[in-house]
Amino acid sequence: MRIARTLTVLAGLSVSMARPDVCLAAESATASVVVTAQFASRTSLKVSTEWLQFDVTTADQSAVAIVDFSAAARTRQSGEVVLTVERAGALSGPGGAADVGASLTVSIRGDGGPDGALDRSAPIVAGRWIGSGRRTGQLAFSLRSSVPGVYSLPVRFVLSAP
Repeated sequence: MRIARTLTVLAGLSVSMARPDVCLAAESATASVVVTAQFASRTSLKVSTEWLQFDVTTADQSAVAIVDFSAAARTRQSGEVVLTVERAGALSGPGGAADVGASLTVSIRGDGGPDGALDRSAPIVAGRWIGSGRRTGQLAFSLRSSVPGVYSLPVRFVLSAP
């Protein structure tokens, strides 16, 4: 058995030595290929709550509600990432619709953007970053009302990477 295997190997070597053009390629070719890949933007946003609750204990004193956030985005190089917040309903509190005599502002703690008034007309920018990555921070919402009581407001957060 061992002798037969040795003879087979020797026969194979003698054929390849006699015909080297069979074992080696006579020509070789090279080429360049250009590949372009585009990746779609992707975002992920986690917030600690979508309901703000304020306990106004003294008239015309501010009550604060804090929202923790974690925002992650994959975007093109030097792409902008924007976090917005808007009212998702009416402010409720003592006497029903409590928007009368109340002012609501938001300020950013951590990575973020400008302070601003949160009114019913449009969303406001709560954060703006350049490039992919993960950001964390806090949004501090402040309510000042002339009527003491517990107020609540639903809000909507949107993270976009246009």
